[in-house]
Amino acid sequence: MVSGAPNGRSGQRLGQVVLDELKERLLDGRYEAGARLSIEELKAEFGVSKQPVMDALRRLETVGIVEIIPQSGCRVAVYSLQEVRDFFKLFGRSEGELAAAAAARRTDEQLRALEDVWQRTEDLGAGPDPETRRRGYRGLNREFHLTIHRMAHSRIMAELSERMWDMSDFFIATFGSARLMADAVRERNHDHDVIRHAIRSRKAEVARVAMESHIVGTLDLFT
Repeated sequence: MVSGAPNGRSGQRLGQVVLDELKERLLDGRYEAGARLSIEELKAEFGVSKQPVMDALRRLETVGIVEIIPQSGCRVAVYSLQEVRDFFKLFGRSEGELAAAAAARRTDEQLRALEDVWQRTEDLGAGPDPETRRRGYRGLNREFHLTIHRMAHSRIMAELSERMWDMSDFFIATFGSARLMADAVRERNHDHDVIRHAIRSRKAEVARVAMESHIVGTLDLFT
């Protein structure tokens, strides 16, 4: 339960708390596609009025991971497998452009940060617990790619990519296979190894192709 009256700045903070928690649940696969999200139940759970809940749901709808249905309520977004395929093909192209820019513009300090997160992901992949690997990979994978975004030194490219990353995590968690994701950590991090070597060597075209292949290869996680 969230304490405090939902008005003014307090209301904005409450809305952010609700947003952050709902987004985490959606990106972690705790709701099935098409599942109904009860506004009344969310109000009671968070101890807030309707406004912070609706504000959070509207923002999640702009991302594309929930759908507000007039006079009916809200549900987790539903997509066809073809739409998921189309998304990852488009996403691969955009991330490929970012990787190419990163190879041309990265600093040595940023490269060290990239290699650090790669090593932590490698260590995670050697762990024995599948659920720990699955959950841990989502955070480390996002950190790896965000580091590449910073290397590109292009705010417009990074900001446009952020929404697509939320969609990617949502698709993997909601429509993908948790078992396949847990088992694929080392293979996925091998892709990261190829990408980081291309960026280290400032081979922009190699980085572009490797990144696009890596992103499109995410489709192997869907059964």
